Amino acid sequence: MNQPANRIAVIGGGPGGYEAALVAAQLGASVTVIEETGLGGSCVLTDCVPSKALAATSGLIAGLEGAPNLGIRFGGEASPASPARRTLLPSHPSIDAVRLNSRIRDLARAQSVDVRTRLGAEGVRVISGRGRLAGPGQVTVDGRLIEADTVLIATGARPRELPLAIPDGERLLTCRQIYDLTELPPELIVVGSGVTGAEFASAFQALGSQVTLVSSREHVLPNEDTDAAVVVEDVFRRRGMSVLSRSRAVSAVRTGDGVEVGLEDGRTVRGSHCLLTVGMIPATDGIGLAEAGVAVDERGFIRVDRVSRTSAPGVYAAGDCTGVWMLASVAAMQGRIAMWHALGEAVQPLRVGHVAATIFTDPEIATVGVTQQDIDRGVVEAREVKLPLATNARAKMDAFSDGFVKLFARRNSGIVLGGVVVAPRASELILGVSLAVEQQLTVDQIAHTFAVYPSLSGSITEAARRLMQPAD
Repeated sequence: MNQPANRIAVIGGGPGGYEAALVAAQLGASVTVIEETGLGGSCVLTDCVPSKALAATSGLIAGLEGAPNLGIRFGGEASPASPARRTLLPSHPSIDAVRLNSRIRDLARAQSVDVRTRLGAEGVRVISGRGRLAGPGQVTVDGRLIEADTVLIATGARPRELPLAIPDGERLLTCRQIYDLTELPPELIVVGSGVTGAEFASAFQALGSQVTLVSSREHVLPNEDTDAAVVVEDVFRRRGMSVLSRSRAVSAVRTGDGVEVGLEDGRTVRGSHCLLTVGMIPATDGIGLAEAGVAVDERGFIRVDRVSRTSAPGVYAAGDCTGVWMLASVAAMQGRIAMWHALGEAVQPLRVGHVAATIFTDPEIATVGVTQQDIDRGVVEAREVKLPLATNARAKMDAFSDGFVKLFARRNSGIVLGGVVVAPRASELILGVSLAVEQQLTVDQIAHTFAVYPSLSGSITEAARRLMQPAD
């Protein structure tokens, strides 16, 4: 007699949820995904996919900075919205904000449709609505009861708000509302210089807005590699961005056709629009966590172990609602690991130290493995080398010099422990370093690997060759 299929209920249809559903379906489980706003979740519909589509447009414009050095001549005047552009280009392309944002939203919807199609092809049932834990092995959605052997929570996170800076969707915006604008903000104030703030500041400066970036810390991207953050901040300033360091925003209000941001030291900053990027909070309210015995941390994120188990038997969690690392790739891996574990497959626990991450500024910053901070503090003993892109032949041909390749390797064995790449398309270049970290390759093995000449990836093999030398 055939055994009944395991019943899996997934609350949330973002990367953590839909990737888990695909794994479970392929392993023969009966899978139901419950999603309130649309398949793909906020990652596809409002966050990752839209923001990177915006970066694709802004990156194309930013790439024109080196055009005069390539023999390309422009006519006309600089954009009135960004007088600083006169130092970069003789003219600035005209931005059709309606068409730009329409394309971004269309891309997001198309990606959501692709997710739905894939789930349907694997036999996954999709229910629209808000899922809630109702007891052991039970989930309700709009009064309907769903029985499950295993439940996965993947409800994501939402933008945090300041008490005195409530978004209105018109002048005071979150990163999810910025795509509703019908015109390019002439003077955009970005509050918050973490990953999200830096990415949007970079994009809108390139598009032609005059951007003021309000940073409460000494420099932008305070949690990233310091050398990389310095490069990006220098580029921001050179391109005309106003970066206010050590300036904590405490309020943001509308002033007729503009906004006014109040700083902790009493100063005010005025602009046409304000984008608030002050962190994320878990989207877990009202889904029955406490009643089901699911523990959360002091910030409200669901506590999980390295195979995505929560404190409640039969309940797993994945993605931004866990606060482990707010990346789509991490959410997806957490979801897969949860299903492999729940369905009795061999599974390797999540290895956060092997996660490759990218910040989509211009230039991009990509990292993997141990950090410079780990080495400086003596947490890890490693040798390192840093090669500026200014010496790379391909970079010279493409007329850019901002960036570098940094590689870390264990002192005695030469095993690659991590690296940092600051460059155009660093998100693509980091794969080689990520493979080396994952497979425990040595600098000798990388050094003996062919790289195309000329190429930016050649700097990675060159860095490996330099680390082959004995330590001083």
